[in-house]
Parts: sequence; structure tokens; C-alpha cells
Amino acid sequence: MNKIKFLIIFTIMIGTLQMSYAQENESNRELKVSDDEKIILFAGFSIAVIAIFLFLARDVILRKKTTYDKQEHESKKDKTYEKYHSDWGDDYEEIGKRGNSKQDKEYRDYASTNDLPNYYEILGVEMDASPEEIKKNFRELAKKTHPDKTKENSEEEMIKINKAYEVLSDEISKEKYDKYFKKD
Repeated sequence: MNKIKFLIIFTIMIGTLQMSYAQENESNRELKVSDDEKIILFAGFSIAVIAIFLFLARDVILRKKTTYDKQEHESKKDKTYEKYHSDWGDDYEEIGKRGNSKQDKEYRDYASTNDLPNYYEILGVEMDASPEEIKKNFRELAKKTHPDKTKENSEEEMIKINKAYEVLSDEISKEKYDKYFKKD
């Protein structure tokens, strides 16, 4: 153990002496670079910068278009959706867009043409029904009309039931729906 300590101390002392000797011994060494060497250095740095750029942009350059990319999706039209709708930004509200959600626009369009479906009637519940009643009636209707159960072509009916439950089971959606439904 003592030998290891002595070896470490000895190594540190020799390293210190060498550093102090190197600092005392200044020589007039100047770096001389010829024009050919400058060209080689410039070309090397240029290649390195281009290689770094290509490495960082490789996903964009090599990306192949899929069938998904060729389709028109709502999220592609609204470029700000992905930017501002993450988990941390749920409270974000674009300036001038207050109360103008896609759902509000849909309800306004339905209300203006008097085609707003009566989701309460579709689920068979009263307007003051509790969430438990809505859920219970939805499940019963789903069991009765599901295409796998009935072996009939009841997909359209099932879509209406699902949409009605989707709106009435969520308090915010139900509140918006009721606001436009009562205007009729």
C-alpha cells in the first residue's frame, strides 16, 4: 500500500516538474503553413461541414413517401395543430380562435341547416340524464345494434350511436351540444 502511494506521489512530482520546465523553456516556434496546405485544410473542413449537414438532414433526404403521406389528412391542413397540441400545452389558445373549435363549427353548420341530430333521442335518454344512465343506454343499444351481434348491415346506426355517446359522455362536448341544440 505504501509503495502505491509513493509511486503516485512520485508520478505527480515528475509531471509537475515537466510542466514547469515546459513553461520556462519558450522557443520561437512559429507555425508556417504553405498555400497548398491551406487549400487542403479548407477542403477538409468543407468536407466535414458538408458531411455533418448531410448526417443531420439524412431523414429528410432519404425519406420515402408512404401511402399515409399521399393522403389528405385534417392535421396536415392545420400545421399549427401538432405544434401547439402537446401534453404540456393543453391550455394553449390561438389568438382570435376562442370558441371556434372544429366541434363548434360542426354544430353551427348543423344548426344553421336544422340538421343537428338529437343525440338524446338516439340514445333514448332525457336531457337531464346522468352520465351513468347515458352509459347504460349506450351499452344496451350497442349490444342490440352491433354488426357482429346482429349479422345485419347496421354500421350506420352504430356510427350514430357512437357519435351520440361520444358527445354526451364528455361534459364539455355535451355542454357545447346543448348550447346549439336548445337554439333549434
